[in-house]
Amino acid sequence: MELNTARVFVKDIDAARQFYAGPLGLPLKVDGSPHGYCVFKAGSTELVVEVVAADAPEEEQLLVGRFTGLSFAVRDITEKHRQLVALGVPFTGAPQKQFWGGVLATLQDPSGNELQIVQQPA
Repeated sequence: MELNTARVFVKDIDAARQFYAGPLGLPLKVDGSPHGYCVFKAGSTELVVEVVAADAPEEEQLLVGRFTGLSFAVRDITEKHRQLVALGVPFTGAPQKQFWGGVLATLQDPSGNELQIVQQPA
């Protein structure tokens, strides 16, 4: 099996579209922002960013502003971190070496969702 689609839930689809296509540089595949979603290419996986309305039920509201578990592979995490910080992307801290040999850094989208960039061990 191969992961086909991942979803991230946001409060503001326009801010999300600008963030994911802008600083993160993900190609916009489908701009459904008038309907509350966008689809981005993230390698061989599609990333669907979907708005949760302010009046949505509480269980849907809880999907926004959390750790997503999504990681984007980069070759040089120090350089990518520097580039993204220069573009105004907020990080929760500097890249950190992990016990398994890789390096991770956690960033936040405009809705407070946490994503990671990862450099795999050599």
